[in-house]
Parts: sequence; structure tokens; C-alpha cells
Amino acid sequence: MKRSYKNITCIKDLQILAKRRVPRMFYEYVDCGSWDGVTYRANSDDFSRVRFRQRVGLNIDQRIQRCEMAGEKVAMPLAIAPTGLAGMQRADGEILAARAAERFGIPFTLSTMSICSIEDVAANTRRPFWFQLYVMRDRVFVKRLIERARDANCSALVLTLDLPVQGLRHKDIKNGLSTPPKLTLRNIVNMASRPGWCFGMMRTRRHSFRNIVGHVSGVSDISSMAHWVSEQFDQTMSWDDVRWIRRIWGRKLILKGIMDVADAEMAVQCGADALIVSNHGGRQLDGALSSIAVLPRIVEAVGERIEVLFDGGIQSGQDVLKAVALGAKGTFIGRSFLYGLGAMGEAGVTHCLEIIQKELDLTMALCGVTDITKVNTEILEFDHFPVSY
Repeated sequence: MKRSYKNITCIKDLQILAKRRVPRMFYEYVDCGSWDGVTYRANSDDFSRVRFRQRVGLNIDQRIQRCEMAGEKVAMPLAIAPTGLAGMQRADGEILAARAAERFGIPFTLSTMSICSIEDVAANTRRPFWFQLYVMRDRVFVKRLIERARDANCSALVLTLDLPVQGLRHKDIKNGLSTPPKLTLRNIVNMASRPGWCFGMMRTRRHSFRNIVGHVSGVSDISSMAHWVSEQFDQTMSWDDVRWIRRIWGRKLILKGIMDVADAEMAVQCGADALIVSNHGGRQLDGALSSIAVLPRIVEAVGERIEVLFDGGIQSGQDVLKAVALGAKGTFIGRSFLYGLGAMGEAGVTHCLEIIQKELDLTMALCGVTDITKVNTEILEFDHFPVSY
């Protein structure tokens, strides 16, 4: 039975619809973790163990969600996280998501491994967006990416630190993940059952990693691209590379992938403007703690010296409020917006943001708080928290 728009009331509804409309290999690229998925599941499960204190008899009129993230005014403490292959969830996906974020008044972060290029997104938006960077062995290419981000007026650089090697992702291996998808019988049959997705892809020229293809000597197709990427993620990357990027970038620098107090201290010493507590959505080291379990100790250690942001497992406005109460100055969504994108394109991303904003507003009201910038641990109960605060 066809699902009507008014019946899509939560992120789970968008996920169900995305599963029907996005080819299996790209849907499962989003809906998976590494190894056995222990950390992937913990990111969400541990949120459910953080409980609210319900309050009554308080004036909850005129609730405010507006705040700042990395020095930018935002409509609520939320940004769209950098996600590879967003343009394979829906044709021109990064452009669609960036436009939805721009209208909503929150930051959009473009991944190095995006389908739409930095220039594509810049040409289709008016608000400065953020760009996520991986440190590659080819430092000339890295420097050029930074220059392209500066030329596109990106206002912040999000440097991902937790992918010197790629985690073992069984579903991607079994599905033979590639872009464009290989025309195997299995893939052809699966894509044929998603005619809307196919029609959209036929209407766009953006099918490969456009930040890389055409910008690196010898990389002109999917085969040469795959070989180049397999050799480029740099296992020798160190904090000296972070300092080098800090020097040449000159604008807001955000370090993503911090899960340890010692690394958070190094982020401060390297002069970063903010860090993101993140385990890469449970897609790297399986068996690591959830992001929400680690957040309080990072905030306690460095929260007075650097802006602490949060990523990992957010599927509702309640999750946003819990992370903020535990000290995060802002949060990121990855899978949640991708489900909206795969389900309904730009309108789906907008609806995802509307759902989260409404849930955040209602939960603030029931907790008796009216200003998101004044939320703290007083609205929480800790009896069920996964790690002692």
C-alpha cells in the first residue's frame, strides 16, 4: 500500500520508504556497520538508555532552538554530516541535501567522496557550506582540494581522522559496491525494480566521485578510481598533518573522529576550532564504545577549551536534546538525512529536518526548558546510562 506523506511521522518511516526506492547496494551502504555491527547498533541503543526528567508547572512558552555551531548561527543544533555516495541515494543527492539544509538554516557538509563535486554544490547553493577532507598520500591533491574548498567559499573544513584504513564492511563486499554500479544480472534486476531511481540517474551526468575523477592524473574511470583510492588513504597520517592543514586552511577547522580524551587534548593543542565525537557511524572499529557513551568524558576534559560537537546514532529530536544536555554544542545526522534523500529526494531531507525539529521542540517543552543554549544534565536521569558519568 502506498504510504502517504502525512503518515511519514518519524525517521523510521523514511528508512522503510528508502529501502523500497534505493537499489540494495546503496541502501545497505547506509544501513550497515563494520564487522558484526556491535558499535553501529550501540550508537542508537545507548541513546535509549539516557532518560529524561519530565517537569510540569513551568512556563514553556516561546521555546528557542536557535544557537551557533562553529561560529555560525543555526536554526537548531544540527548539521548534515559528510557522507560518501549521497548522490547514489538519489540523483544529484548532495545538491538536493545542501539546498534543503540551506533553506532550513543548518550547515551542510560535503564529503570528499561525494558524487557531486565541490563546484557542483557551490553552483547550486547560496549559503557557504562545509567541506570534509581525508588526508591522502598525495599531498598535492590534498592541498588542491583545500584550495577548491576555499574558492567555493566553504566556511569550515571538517578533517576526518578515523579512516587511515577502511573498516571491514561485509555488506559492501558482498554487494560489490561500486559507482556507477556494475551491470551484473543481480544489480540489473534490483535496479529495474526501482524505476524512479533509474530515471533520475539517467537524467544526470553525475555518476562518479567528481571531486577526484578529472582532478587526478590517470584517474578517468571507475577502474582507475578504485585503484587510486585503495592506495591513497594514508596510514602514516599524524598530528603533524593536522597542524599543516591548520596552517594552510585559515578558516574554521573541525576534527572528526575523536573518541578518546588523549586525542581530544591533541585536537586542542593543534589549534582546531571544534571536534566531533564520532566513531564513523560504527563503520570503522567495531567493538568501540558508542559515541554518546564517550561524549561526557570528552566534554569534561576539553569542553571549556574547544567546541565539542557530536555525531553517531541520532534518529530523532530527542536524541539531539540528549546529546546537547550531555555537553555537545551541536550534532550531526548522516543516515537519517540519507533515508529522507533516498525516500523522497530534496523533499525527504526537508521532511527529515522538520521531524527532528518538531520532536526537539516537544521534548524541550515536556522537560520544562525553553532555550536550547541553557540545556544541561539537569534534564536527564542517569540510572540507565551505559557508562558512568
